Amino acid sequence: METLGIFPDLESAARAVNGLIRAGFAEGQISSLSSVSYPDGVLVRYRPRFWTRWVTLAGALSGTISGFSLAAGTAWLYPVRTGHKPIVALFPTGIVTFEITMLCAIIGTMVGMFLEMRLPSLEPRLNDPAIADGCIGISLTFHAPGEIVECGRGGEATDDCIGYASALSVEEQRSRAEEIMKQAGALRTVVE
Repeated sequence: METLGIFPDLESAARAVNGLIRAGFAEGQISSLSSVSYPDGVLVRYRPRFWTRWVTLAGALSGTISGFSLAAGTAWLYPVRTGHKPIVALFPTGIVTFEITMLCAIIGTMVGMFLEMRLPSLEPRLNDPAIADGCIGISLTFHAPGEIVECGRGGEATDDCIGYASALSVEEQRSRAEEIMKQAGALRTVVE
């Protein structure tokens, strides 16, 4: 279950995040939605792991291997012997290797971006048209008491991903979160 609070400005959204954290919700349960790009840590200080750079690196390395194999392999399989020149020429092989490396790195970057944006969305997510008009959305995910939550490294639960407010029932968590958001200046709350 999830609740989305819509806030008119950054200050009220920050008050809501601080109030939710003081009420026992963990930063891993809180996320922000905005049409304006704010620096990391302005609203929510939770830092998820980013995989784009590793997917890009994997794409570039596979492109390097593929490009070299294509250029050198083609020259080796179909040798054209001209004088005492090498069968695998350095510059043509390097050019083909570079081009395929860049192609695969770009494709890897795009795949990494889609993975981090969680696109395509397989499950519906809360959203509000006011976010596109400049408002800020603060989303809070609720966990039922006794619910198994996988977070952290190796799947162990840490205080960063589930707070002590999760000992309450989901309805109590929801009503407490809505009250905190309204006190902070939320225009409205949307419940999943």
